[in-house]
Amino acid sequence: MTRPLPHLTAHPSAMLLAAQLLQVLAWPFLGESTVGRAFLGVIAMLAVGSAVLAVRRTPHVSRVVFFLGAPTIVFTLLDAVFRDTDWITLTSGLLHAPFYFYVSYAMLRYLFHDDVITTDEYYATGAAFTVVAWGFAYVFSAVQVVWPDSFSNAAGFDHTWFELLYLSFSTLTSVGLSDIVAVGEQARSVVMVEMMVGVFYVAMVVARMVGLTMMRRR
Repeated sequence: MTRPLPHLTAHPSAMLLAAQLLQVLAWPFLGESTVGRAFLGVIAMLAVGSAVLAVRRTPHVSRVVFFLGAPTIVFTLLDAVFRDTDWITLTSGLLHAPFYFYVSYAMLRYLFHDDVITTDEYYATGAAFTVVAWGFAYVFSAVQVVWPDSFSNAAGFDHTWFELLYLSFSTLTSVGLSDIVAVGEQARSVVMVEMMVGVFYVAMVVARMVGLTMMRRR
């Protein structure tokens, strides 16, 4: 009989991707609750940290994840309890964004460290993409605090973090489906950077997969 735990630990990127997508689906039901937001935030941070430690078992990565991740988890809880406090939202965004970007960097190193594609690396391509979307969503939240009225739609300004995550996903995937738009110059500059990151990521991963396929055939 196959044990489920070893199977899950053998695919940490799959666990990360599942946790990110589960958070997206659960947020509309739990996001209005303080306990629900805190639960979703901490679970997401623990999933990301454990995935990075699993795919890059080096002391350097472990230290970075600890020093960035520990205060980030604290401010995840503070942001859930005091959701309308600007300095907490700003600090949370400034901590979350570099943490998620570093996680995506570590996962890309994991993807490109050899010429063999494993099942977990396939999951890592999707997980790294969602992590980048999370990072830019927190950048958007920080921009919204520093430069008010940076994002707008028919309902006005001051959007929730989940709405900014929706904007981040639509920008990163270049589908342009979001009804939220960047109206401030600072916000538009960040959105343009995310557009380039999304295009570059897809091109890089596709080139990597095609190159490995050609190597196998040869």
